[in-house]
Amino acid sequence: MINAHVRDTIDRFPLGFVATVTPGGRPAVSPKGTFLVLDSTTIAFGEIRSPGTLTNLTANPECEVNFVNILTRKGARLRGRARMLRQGTVDFAGLIGKWREVWGDLADRISTLVLIDVEEVRPLTTPPYDDGATEEEMIAAYKAKLAGMYT
Repeated sequence: MINAHVRDTIDRFPLGFVATVTPGGRPAVSPKGTFLVLDSTTIAFGEIRSPGTLTNLTANPECEVNFVNILTRKGARLRGRARMLRQGTVDFAGLIGKWREVWGDLADRISTLVLIDVEEVRPLTTPPYDDGATEEEMIAAYKAKLAGMYT
């Protein structure tokens, strides 16, 4: 079940790292930046430049997606099965408007919507929390780190 915390993380940081398995059995991870939460058990991304991911999911729809809030260093791992809605179908036409609302003209480049029926949600955290770090401390530390990287 996708709770409010997971939904908030995905809404703020819609870049999900999708782990799949190639038809040859090799692991593959690819970032997708157009994720939306559709409901409490479904996430989806708009395919723009993902021919390898689509090939992998066609052969084996099992996948896992990781989302991380880059400041709190917390996130979620969502595991499930993917299904694809292709451009030109009624189902695609019924959903593509959600991407247009968020990404405007970028939605015109989406040829397939990949829906993932989430079967398992697990939290992600980083070791400093094990040592007593607070979210506020993590946010301050990573804001400073990011500011230093781009000055």
